[in-house]
Amino acid sequence: MFKPEGVYVAMLTSFSEDGSINEEEMRRIVDFLIESGIHGLFPVSTVGEYIHMNEEEKVRLMEVVVDQSDGRVHVTPGVGSTRPDEAIRLARKAEELGCDGVVVAPPYFYPLSQEMIEKYFETISDAVNIPIILYNIPLFTQPLGYDLVERLSQRKNIVAMKDSSGSMVEFLHFMDKIRLVGEDISFLTGREETLFPCLMMGGRGCMTATSGILPEIMVGIYDAWKNGNYDRARDLQFSVLLAIRAMFALPFPLGFKAALETRGFRMGPPKQPLPDSEMSKFRTVKSRIKKIMNPLLKEFKEGPGGVHHKRR
Repeated sequence: MFKPEGVYVAMLTSFSEDGSINEEEMRRIVDFLIESGIHGLFPVSTVGEYIHMNEEEKVRLMEVVVDQSDGRVHVTPGVGSTRPDEAIRLARKAEELGCDGVVVAPPYFYPLSQEMIEKYFETISDAVNIPIILYNIPLFTQPLGYDLVERLSQRKNIVAMKDSSGSMVEFLHFMDKIRLVGEDISFLTGREETLFPCLMMGGRGCMTATSGILPEIMVGIYDAWKNGNYDRARDLQFSVLLAIRAMFALPFPLGFKAALETRGFRMGPPKQPLPDSEMSKFRTVKSRIKKIMNPLLKEFKEGPGGVHHKRR
């Protein structure tokens, strides 16, 4: 059964002025990412603002990404919801479209017990055949416990986990719990800062927004690690940290959208209207992100040595 591995992009979503999905721009983004060497696409993601989409829009975004990717890379859309019935409908649609798997986050907003979260995942797992990637994102939902993930890993269609806790401690304990029961699921980091260390400890890759903004560098980290060039991988990992800090200087996910705009893509107006004070900050941070990214990309493309870490 399919298991994700490599650099997957948690895709940002471009919106038109009327708030609808900008399908033309999304197709441009898909081509840009695939041509940059990424291994998979994760549309309908957290950073892609799925929370602002209705069910019809989520399905349409899946359709656009699947159609434009045309089998060139794996596609694993998000199907997270507050209700298992909606998640099941979305997962079945993803399977119908030919997606390789789906990403399922815990329900959000209402606090739930670990037992209720487990039942949510079990209900979805029992109702679909498509491979499922668990999504641990404690910033926005209830965190997944080690024992819960251990039990779920024993289900045949649960094949991977994206961990966005940002904690290497959590990442390692999740991996160890699964290892001790003899299961083998792919662990992907959801935090771009930890791709290289996670790979060194047995992780299979990442699912991150920065992979869609600086795909050359994120793929570069993975390729350098795979080729045993650990110094190169480390240097590339350090090289993206300043840009990541700048992107997080704005309310999530505005900094990431500003960064993708610096690469020539129209992301559209914010879904949450910004006051004048925030708009001024947005423009300032966007300018700073561009100043950070431009020399970084230039240096990455120059010569065999590529990027070298500079203390800043």
